[in-house]
Amino acid sequence: MRSDLLSVPGAPDRANEDFAALSATRAALVLDGVTPPPDGRTGCIHTVTWYVQQLGPALLQRAATRRDQALQDCLAEAIAQTAAKHEDTCDLSHRRTPQATVVALRWDANELEYLVLSDSVLLVDVDGAIEPILDTRLDELLRRPELREIRYTPAYFQAVEAFRNADGGFYTAAADPEVAKRAVTGRLSNVRAAAAMSDGASRWTEVFGFGGWTELFAQVRDAGAQAVIDEVRQAESADPDRQAFPRGKAHDDASIVFLEF
Repeated sequence: MRSDLLSVPGAPDRANEDFAALSATRAALVLDGVTPPPDGRTGCIHTVTWYVQQLGPALLQRAATRRDQALQDCLAEAIAQTAAKHEDTCDLSHRRTPQATVVALRWDANELEYLVLSDSVLLVDVDGAIEPILDTRLDELLRRPELREIRYTPAYFQAVEAFRNADGGFYTAAADPEVAKRAVTGRLSNVRAAAAMSDGASRWTEVFGFGGWTELFAQVRDAGAQAVIDEVRQAESADPDRQAFPRGKAHDDASIVFLEF
């Protein structure tokens, strides 16, 4: 098996709120921590970086060793374990309590099992055809006309926040283990390769339009994760004011895990 893993912060002087990992026992994941608004109020004394560094290892350990347990259940237990570490010091009911998107996968000789929660991306090569596996609920929300008209304004971020982990909205891993039931899950056979990435890396397609999902997968496979993220960084730096390519952050943390079986 060939693998490639890279996770880098949006800026060298800023903590990375992503978490990417690969287990020797055939499991991998990418988490993308949700950056709180500038006022910083989250009800929690811990950072988003702390949160993903707790949730990530807890989930990876379960995914890698509990092969008879569904990934949804592994995620639920990892969320509960992480919540227990700060429930006595923090208000875990706060809407901005530290949280993250999740892509998790594991495999054996016959099939690949996956879980996707929120807007991180999983691309798989099934018999030579590239299939994106996406949780589209956030994208569907953002296509609403009333949100498109105020995109990336303070009112926009406030409106989106109201739909996080709420019926009719979208879901992230925070403090409630029940959210794991909302994840997109499944199993696939005949998988040749897979690429999991945070939305800071999938900007290559979704923001900057260098190519579609098939082209992005090919670029990760052929040129490597570093080359893809370098292209994203160059495009971000060429548009620092976010005028040509509107986006929430000028530079975002970016993570890629690539596996070729």
